[in-house]
Amino acid sequence: MAETFQLPPTTIQQFTLPNGLRVILSKDQSTPVVSVAVYYDVGSRNEKEGRTGFAHLFEHMMFQGSENVPKAAHFQHIFNAGGTMNGTTSTERTNYFETLPANHLPLALWLESDRMRSLKVTQENLDNQRNAVQEEKRLRYDNQPYINAFLRINELIFKNPANAHSTIGSMEDLDAATIDDVREFFRVFYAPNNAVLSIVGDFDEQEARSLVEKYFADVPGQPEPPPVDVSEPGEVARTQETYYDKLAPAPAFVLGWKIPSRRTPNYYALTLAAELLFEGDSSRLYQKLVKGDESVVSIQGGVDERRGPSAWYIFALPKPGEEVAVIRQQIFDEIESLGTLGPSEAEMEKLRNSLCNDAVRGRQSTMYRAQRIAEYALYDGDPHLIDSELDQYLRVTADDIRGAVSRFLDVDNRVVLDIIPAALVEEEEDLSEAESSQRAGEAKQPAAPAPPVPAAQSSSVALPGAAQGGNGQVHISSQQPAETSKQTDSGPSPFVS
Repeated sequence: MAETFQLPPTTIQQFTLPNGLRVILSKDQSTPVVSVAVYYDVGSRNEKEGRTGFAHLFEHMMFQGSENVPKAAHFQHIFNAGGTMNGTTSTERTNYFETLPANHLPLALWLESDRMRSLKVTQENLDNQRNAVQEEKRLRYDNQPYINAFLRINELIFKNPANAHSTIGSMEDLDAATIDDVREFFRVFYAPNNAVLSIVGDFDEQEARSLVEKYFADVPGQPEPPPVDVSEPGEVARTQETYYDKLAPAPAFVLGWKIPSRRTPNYYALTLAAELLFEGDSSRLYQKLVKGDESVVSIQGGVDERRGPSAWYIFALPKPGEEVAVIRQQIFDEIESLGTLGPSEAEMEKLRNSLCNDAVRGRQSTMYRAQRIAEYALYDGDPHLIDSELDQYLRVTADDIRGAVSRFLDVDNRVVLDIIPAALVEEEEDLSEAESSQRAGEAKQPAAPAPPVPAAQSSSVALPGAAQGGNGQVHISSQQPAETSKQTDSGPSPFVS
């Protein structure tokens, strides 16, 4: 089926306003809805050392009101019109998007243009959104098991700070941010010439173009932002580390590899290798470790798609009592097998069918198309890639996958991050201290004092400090603290992403 599969071409019109805003229109009258996506070419890769977290901070700031829109009113306008909306931040971009009934396209464009033109970058808004981001970190990162280990993994994979630091950024950097820092960040990166606007759905092209010009044409452009250097050496920054997690209920580990940038032949092959190894219940590692050996609670992974060097991950949560080293070696063995023998023809057929199915299902959503079109325009300058990207994946052969896995994954140039519950370490330390205190009375220890308790006698003898029990036995009361052991809940916990 995949050999003859063809996607219907996407209707695309594009133009650029004099201020540099790139606009893509894709008309689809199958349902009376419209989706709008605005992609700004700013992510954590654009942040300077000492000023991290700004891109994510602005994801929050952009909902704090503008010249004609009060604080939080953006949400109210969209929801009252029967729409949905959100915004996200990645290493590569920050995006804002909404889907509404088709007749509300003017509302969406007015809202997006007003905050692009006149966002309220005030000290009050900075302070409350800085607090909001820090609270988000406490709730979604610091209060969840395993998550902060994932923030660490990129610092072990990448050497270039532009690639290594997390999108959430440093809380110390946010505390140090001044209102002038934030205003300059907005001026440089939230300009129309640093953005792409895509509109997909039921609209008249000429009317949509007129609305875009009406609302966005007078937003002033800015000088181009400084270029970003995301170059990386081939080696990972560090091959091994142990992370002590206060919230982890059981040991786990993350494996990480540095791989080529998006839209390269090896990237496509490694993405399909990920599908074979850990995506879904039929994947190799799920069948082997979860369903077969039943040695792991969860096996997950992902490919971090970037315009520069990208990353490839596996996370494994073993069952309590299972040998972590054995499970890790089984993963390495499966990677070696794929890099030596390649996928079977049955696996390749499954991949091709899944690719075609996912392409069709995704294109049924106007929001999916709006986001993909904007992304291709922003990253590659070509929104038509939404129609041809599938062909790049379908051209990948079994030998391409075998070669890419052998070259980039079946290597020692990888990160092994062990996640150890801090409670287990504390328990071991408590036991060690207790054992050490008990050994203090051993006669064989050099310069040890005499044993504090005489040897037990055959007859019942009342000793100083002893309490006579009701059963006639002598209970010795010692001033030495009794050895105690802690019980920890080692039950599995679902991985939170």
